[in-house]
Amino acid sequence: MAREKSLLRLVTCGSVDDGKSTLIGRLMYDLGCVPEDQLAALEAESRSVGTRGGELDYALLVDGLIAEREQGITIDVAYRYFASEKRKFIVADAPGHTQYTRNMVTAASNADLAILLIDARKGVLTQTRRHAFICALMGVKQIVLAVTKMDLVGYAEDVFARIVADFSTLAETLEIKQFAALPVSGVSGDNIAARSSATPWYAGPTLIELLETAQADEWRAARPFRMAVQSVVRPDQDFRGFAGRISSGAIAPGDAVRVLPSGRTAKIARIVTADGDVPRAIAGQSVTLTLDHEIDCSRGDVIAAAADPCEISDQLQATLIWMSDAPLFPGRRYTLKLGAATANATVTELKHSFDIDTLAQRQARQLEANEIGVGNVSLDRPLAFDPFARNRDTGGFILIDQETNETAGAGLIHFALRRGQNVHWQALTIDRDAHAALKRQRPAILWFTGLSGAGKSTIANLVEKKLFALGRHTVLLDGDNIRHGLNRDLGFTQADRVENIRRVAEVAKLMADAGLIVLVAFISPFRHERDMARSLAHPGEFFEIFVDAPLAVAEQRDPKGLYKKARAGELKNFTGVDSPYEPPEAPEIRIDAATMSAEDAADLIVARIAAATSFGT
Repeated sequence: MAREKSLLRLVTCGSVDDGKSTLIGRLMYDLGCVPEDQLAALEAESRSVGTRGGELDYALLVDGLIAEREQGITIDVAYRYFASEKRKFIVADAPGHTQYTRNMVTAASNADLAILLIDARKGVLTQTRRHAFICALMGVKQIVLAVTKMDLVGYAEDVFARIVADFSTLAETLEIKQFAALPVSGVSGDNIAARSSATPWYAGPTLIELLETAQADEWRAARPFRMAVQSVVRPDQDFRGFAGRISSGAIAPGDAVRVLPSGRTAKIARIVTADGDVPRAIAGQSVTLTLDHEIDCSRGDVIAAAADPCEISDQLQATLIWMSDAPLFPGRRYTLKLGAATANATVTELKHSFDIDTLAQRQARQLEANEIGVGNVSLDRPLAFDPFARNRDTGGFILIDQETNETAGAGLIHFALRRGQNVHWQALTIDRDAHAALKRQRPAILWFTGLSGAGKSTIANLVEKKLFALGRHTVLLDGDNIRHGLNRDLGFTQADRVENIRRVAEVAKLMADAGLIVLVAFISPFRHERDMARSLAHPGEFFEIFVDAPLAVAEQRDPKGLYKKARAGELKNFTGVDSPYEPPEAPEIRIDAATMSAEDAADLIVARIAAATSFGT
């Protein structure tokens, strides 16, 4: 019986016009995968834009990256399948342009080997450094340095030697332990399938020989057992199994496993596949596991080797690769997807970003599209994980924009923050219900939003006076007042505005937990942050109040003279002038501030709020 050929996943990378498409075409031709008269067509197709097939087998960030193509972000990665007599290959060809860093990340996310092309005429370029950095970042351990277009430099040995020496210096900086270098010509086929007589000074293996002898999926088999639970299978009362794809290691009936994050242990009873029960399963197989006794386990949990389980934390440090055109701001909430598990996530601090051209670290307040940085990530619940360097599948996550549902970025986990393991929620005897009962009212958060000059503070002040007269216990958080104390360190950049609202939302939550009716009067221009504030409140206790004044009306009022300064260029990042305002789409209360007096607006709001906060309702 013929032995099944092993599969090697490749990524080809390099600068623009360095010959990737030509090399792929020649490689496939030399392996007999394409007739000679189709080489030109193949090269043209390889250059075309779009992702074609292979994503389910290839991308580490599978679900998010597939979904995002339906939601507006294009990941231009062309996938090719071919085979030699000894092995099967999947090659991912990512665009070489600088603006497609995210494409390169996708292509390298699960590669066993990278073919890094360098044009012999140009040598090591900025994009060479960029792609080598990303390969190292994504854990690609095997690098083949293909110095292309050697025919255009007369197959000069000294040119090749100089490029290899330059790359060796870069490899040392990136801690790339070893790489193989060879001189090639895609057009002539030099050293692709057969050694070339044009390079008698090169005695190393051909490209095909390097690919056929490279190690495939080595890390998966060598790592402890991991399987993310995709679904719970229960066709009848006598069967309860947990289905998923084994990401690393192997498993057999009788093996002890630990379900995370709960930490409960059991032994494997059966391994069920589409072809029936099997005595053993390994990385890459999709199986259904049954356990020797009932245990709490659901979608998103990880079944791991009991003796060597994943870590668990809600505070992580990670490398962040940003893919969205909307910047990453610390304090903004995203959905984090790690395997089949999800959690609300906030980047609490950006430690630094990378200047990918020089590989130097630099301070960063935000990340733009295609930028890479390191930051701390806070989750709303603990998740099971491994450091990315140990296991790509359980160490890599995606961040999803909660407003658009697009994949905004990817993350590679370094480690759990110590405070994530040592800081626990302290149970308190006097809870929010007790505080509310003492005050004989239901707590609430009244979130006033609108342009500067719309009348938010004036109306909020009147509402508090009227609620106070009714015996309600209130507190008013006003934007200007908060910036004199709690938020005095923040400016008015978009990143600072995000952090401004994050802090206020957390304070409002704490005060509502104390049983108070909290009035918050902030421009709060971005829906993201208003939605985040709403998510912190208990159901039915958040009231978004849109004080709706057209820009012309607000600017005409201009009680503080701010619009005049902004128009004169003396005030940067002013909402409505050179910074956007995103109006609420479905506020609980809308005030037409252009036609309604502040007194009437306050009466309308109090009538609604008084009933909603009455004790016992």
